[in-house]
Amino acid sequence: MDEKELISKIAKGGEDAFEAVFRAYYAQLCTYANSLLKDANESEEVVQGIFIAFWEGRSTFDIHTSLKSYLYRAVHNTCLNRIKHYKVRQVYSEEYKHQNSEMENVTEDAIYGSELKHQIAMAIEKLPPQCQTVFKLSRQQGLSYAEIAEKLGVSAKAVDKQIVRALRILREELHDYLPAILIFILFKN
Repeated sequence: MDEKELISKIAKGGEDAFEAVFRAYYAQLCTYANSLLKDANESEEVVQGIFIAFWEGRSTFDIHTSLKSYLYRAVHNTCLNRIKHYKVRQVYSEEYKHQNSEMENVTEDAIYGSELKHQIAMAIEKLPPQCQTVFKLSRQQGLSYAEIAEKLGVSAKAVDKQIVRALRILREELHDYLPAILIFILFKN
């Protein structure tokens, strides 16, 4: 049976003719698809899809080349479309991973920053009253030592001693957090 007869029989619903074409080309087409896709399972899926489409469109297809060329061209185009689709998926996947990574870092920084702020606030609250007042005036309100001294009616030297004392106590209280505080301060915008 020549190719034109096979195509004619398939067009009329001849399952035996279709099976003959399937048996003649299936393995070769899978090998060809695998050379493009590098995935045996996906290659079989592509070739099976081509044969299903071939069977379903049997009454309307118009083949101008040989049946073999037609099937190879169909496999070739389908594989190229899958490769193109795969590359687009990969780009979106990488973009998605990158965005999630940034969001995780922002969330982590927010949580870590919040935890650090809480620990620092608790450590400041543990300072002796006069030391705490001087420290808050200096670090939270931004007053100079002279301004603090004038406001509290003490000498600038006394303010300096209270600040030194406060920093020593805070260093001890926040000992476990010092590396994190340094990293947070260094990388915070």
